[in-house]
Amino acid sequence: MKHAALWLALLAVLAAPARAEPDEERLGKAQDYPLGTAATWYYNPYRVGAWSALDKVPGVRTRPVARAPQASALPRAVQAPAISYRYRNIRYSVADYLERQRATGLLVLKNGEIVAEHYRYGRKDDARFLSFSMAKSITSLLVGQAHARGLIASLDDPAEKYVQALAGSPYGATTVRQLLRMSSGLTFTERYDGTDDISRLSRAGAGAPGAGSPLDVLRSITTRHSPTGDKFVYASAETDVLGRVLAAATGKSVAELTSEWLWKPMGAEHEAFWRISSDGQEQAYGAFNASLRDWGRLGLLLANDGKAGGQQLVPADYLLDATDPARQPEAFRPRKATPYFGYGYQFWLLPMKQRSFVMQGIHGQGLYVQPSSGLVMVLTSVWESASGRQDPQPHEERDALWRGVLQSLGGSTAE
Repeated sequence: MKHAALWLALLAVLAAPARAEPDEERLGKAQDYPLGTAATWYYNPYRVGAWSALDKVPGVRTRPVARAPQASALPRAVQAPAISYRYRNIRYSVADYLERQRATGLLVLKNGEIVAEHYRYGRKDDARFLSFSMAKSITSLLVGQAHARGLIASLDDPAEKYVQALAGSPYGATTVRQLLRMSSGLTFTERYDGTDDISRLSRAGAGAPGAGSPLDVLRSITTRHSPTGDKFVYASAETDVLGRVLAAATGKSVAELTSEWLWKPMGAEHEAFWRISSDGQEQAYGAFNASLRDWGRLGLLLANDGKAGGQQLVPADYLLDATDPARQPEAFRPRKATPYFGYGYQFWLLPMKQRSFVMQGIHGQGLYVQPSSGLVMVLTSVWESASGRQDPQPHEERDALWRGVLQSLGGSTAE
């Protein structure tokens, strides 16, 4: 009888329906997570499908980033410690997080080993996840490499030195360093409400009728909110200008630079890709797509202060300028640039004693790094709201998860 009861219990567990993932029906499970079209990919029910395979969406133009001939090792930890986090005075596990938030992928590395790797909503390890503004940090890394090679002579050069189409415009007069810090002082609205300047730039990039070109949008930004260089105000247009500086200064596409200077030498496992605008320019401010493990390899490169495979790919001094709060002017430090984050060269800086920084994108994309502890966390998501202004809860819990990773795996959360 005892064994029979155990078998019955086991059969009941096996026969039980799988637990639903958050909002899976709204996100298109019944349609096998469809891709949509160039006009619909951003919206439900296409977010899961399109945001992990944007190059397959009809009408969306992309440019490939070649992978390495041989992928660098990313072994699994033999004994992976349990990760837990505390949020609103309740202790949760990673499994709890995945049941509570709309994550498509989660990867945690410790000293180059995989501690946790999860895919949701039917995604697999070869999915190339859309980063949104995580891409800005990649643009910054390429700027640092171009400067080290002498292709960008000085970070204090104005953008118009390289991009003649911006000559005589306020963005053209803004220096590369000021663009890296998003401190042009120009008013570029980014509310994600469909009526702001980022919507104008996105429509122009997509080639929407009557939208003009992306350069038309950039040249139209002339109003100032503050003097150039004084303070950080988030503006994707500034990264778009940086992408154009890169292409003009090097004579190569941003995709070619990404492959030659980052993807191949760091040992990327999968081909990545950039979305490109109607004028053929990569959308440097938010349209890079890569597999979860390759995002992790990029995080490992950052944790190793720009080194991969025995090579110094990104100049260490530039990377410190980009990610160390102590190297930022006072107005750009944590709790000064924003109520919580600081801002470096296209990286968000956490208010911690141990250097910790983030690549962030709307709707829940993030790559967290703490070099001193060798910890990297990558999270890809399909959150309903674009920003914390619209819904702070997912952002709060993601921050709690990262702090839990640090506490569980030997990192530091001291401020």
